Amino acid sequence: MIQVYTGNGKGKTTAAIGLAIRSLGAGHRVYLMQFMKSLAYSEQGLLRTLPHMMLETTGKPFFIAEDGMMDEKTKEAFGDSVVIFPKGHPPADYVALLSEGLLRAIEAAATREYQLIILDEINVALAFGVLQKEQMEHFLEMLPPETELVCTGRNAPQWLLDRADLITEMKEIRHYYERGIPARKGIEN
Repeated sequence: MIQVYTGNGKGKTTAAIGLAIRSLGAGHRVYLMQFMKSLAYSEQGLLRTLPHMMLETTGKPFFIAEDGMMDEKTKEAFGDSVVIFPKGHPPADYVALLSEGLLRAIEAAATREYQLIILDEINVALAFGVLQKEQMEHFLEMLPPETELVCTGRNAPQWLLDRADLITEMKEIRHYYERGIPARKGIEN
């Protein structure tokens, strides 16, 4: 089964981690690849200690965005922690890192060792063109039929939604970021 958690609201990764904990509680083995993330998130330290949990990350400790996505005020707020790239031309080093990460996920799937595989932020990587549809289709072909797959991130591509067995859309109604409240340790990171 393929599950997709998408939308502009908070909670996609959180929901996937909740499912991972439920799956671990049932005695399953879980593989979590976090794309476009570094080891700076509070949950990672705990997840790495759990038996039968494999957590990997790939990306750099900065945010990437397509040109035109952010207004000047937002760009200033992010400062050096954001890399802006022309639409359709993501940074080559980032493409290489995330491609290697997807290959590691393919290798994990091929072992048939995991009952649940989570590809966190894969939707964003696909939407930005950092990873290509063909790469993800290869992963889906390699995925054992008995393995549950969760794909998270905003802007899930339509072709992936068409293949999904479950789609959950997180919709932002209100967010305290709009009031200038930054990410808080243990809540957003």
